[in-house]
Amino acid sequence: MIRHVEPKDVKFITNIYNEYVRNSVVTFETEPVSENTMRSRISEISSQFPYFVYETDGEVIGYCYAHAWKEKAAYKYTAEVTVYLSPLFRGKGIGKELMLRLIDDCRENGYHALIACITSENKTSSSLYLKLGFKQVSYFKEVGMKFERWLDVSDYELLLTS
Repeated sequence: MIRHVEPKDVKFITNIYNEYVRNSVVTFETEPVSENTMRSRISEISSQFPYFVYETDGEVIGYCYAHAWKEKAAYKYTAEVTVYLSPLFRGKGIGKELMLRLIDDCRENGYHALIACITSENKTSSSLYLKLGFKQVSYFKEVGMKFERWLDVSDYELLLTS
């Protein structure tokens, strides 16, 4: 079931996110975050933007949200999107379901463009965004350092009104 995020989801979201922090280059965060930090992030983002979780059997196994892409007022119709799944539930279509709900919500709320910023070697996310209609619009070489190696980043864009 996909639903809006609730305060009770913080522990699940923190655990999912920290798995990626510790064991992947999906996020450029290098240290696990505390539940208090995640609670604050969720509260700030969900008060202004759509934020959804995928719950099954009382457990959140994935989440997605939109947030400000840039801070200047002229960018207010563009949002950056992200999705994370518990590693045990990858490859089952849940990420796509979450993102379709997020895209629909963003469209209904008047957003014009969505941006996904992805570590270039994250082929799973690249494939997902391409299947959803996003187009790759940038490629930045060696802009992040994690696990003692340089990482590239690609941006993908989806125009909602064309």
